[in-house]
Amino acid sequence: MDNGLPRGWELAGVQSRHEGELMRYPNVVGVATGTAARRGADTDEPCIVVYVSKKVPLSELAAPDVLPTSLEGVRVDVVQTGPIQAQGAE
Repeated sequence: MDNGLPRGWELAGVQSRHEGELMRYPNVVGVATGTAARRGADTDEPCIVVYVSKKVPLSELAAPDVLPTSLEGVRVDVVQTGPIQAQGAE
């Protein structure tokens, strides 16, 4: 059944094509595929999740530093995580 939403492999392709570009934005610490959230509730809408160390109000960002809201028709959801650090292997 085609509901107009991207399938997992299509979503992974969008992520793969844009991950390098997204990682160059300020505060971006990771990129993944997932489902969008609105006011803390999962919407089941497939999206590209961009993890940032700190969300910054749009009014404080220069135009080139504003993340896209969609890529290839797929929603981009920005999630604040704080800094991410690699852990040593045990």
